[in-house]
Amino acid sequence: MNATLTFIGECTIILFRAIGRLFVRPVESNEWVNQMAFVGVNSIPIVALTTMFSGGVLALYSSDMLMRYGAGSLTGSLVGLAVTREVAPVLAGIMVAARCGSSMAAQIGQMAVTEQVDALRSLNVQPINYLVVPRLVACVLGLPILCLIGCYAGILGGLWVSQYAGVPQESFLNSLRQFVQPWDFLGGMIKSLVFGLIVSVVACQQGLRTKDGAVGVGRATTNTVVISMVLIYVANFILAAILF
Repeated sequence: MNATLTFIGECTIILFRAIGRLFVRPVESNEWVNQMAFVGVNSIPIVALTTMFSGGVLALYSSDMLMRYGAGSLTGSLVGLAVTREVAPVLAGIMVAARCGSSMAAQIGQMAVTEQVDALRSLNVQPINYLVVPRLVACVLGLPILCLIGCYAGILGGLWVSQYAGVPQESFLNSLRQFVQPWDFLGGMIKSLVFGLIVSVVACQQGLRTKDGAVGVGRATTNTVVISMVLIYVANFILAAILF
């Protein structure tokens, strides 16, 4: 219980300090760009690939089942709603947690155990400005974009597979246009924004509290991925109930 309260308190402090120093000089613009490229651009292939195959799997199961009951034309709506509301935001959050969150925790943790964080303070450089704010901004801005890319990739994968299963392309697209609304895309992007906040704060918190050398860095990396994924699923349930 004490560990849980400590974790919540540290994450809250980091979040509010980062928000408070968001536009306080010096703004580490180079680090902002580097982190945005790392989180956003470099994560596009893996997010697009995973969501595309996930959309394909949805179409593979749903098209067969719906066609048995003469409702194969509804495959597009089922795949579209599932991808935009759930698959794309959740997979984007998980991929970023696994790929970027672990790396953030390892990098910050290595700096903590080698006293580089203390060296930043001695050079009058705020660790929050240099380490936390760029990663927070990159995740919060990058995840919604990755989610949107994942939406299109997942729907495209579902379209290809459903055509192979015998659902006409025109029926798939008509169903998609009829049932999938702009709010479904927007709601998924709002979810992913929250997921990005979770990943960045947890990664920074675990990294900054790292101790015990290389063992501690490994522990922080593992904890970041596990905690982030659990919190993403919990937040996904709450947001789904609120948004949809």
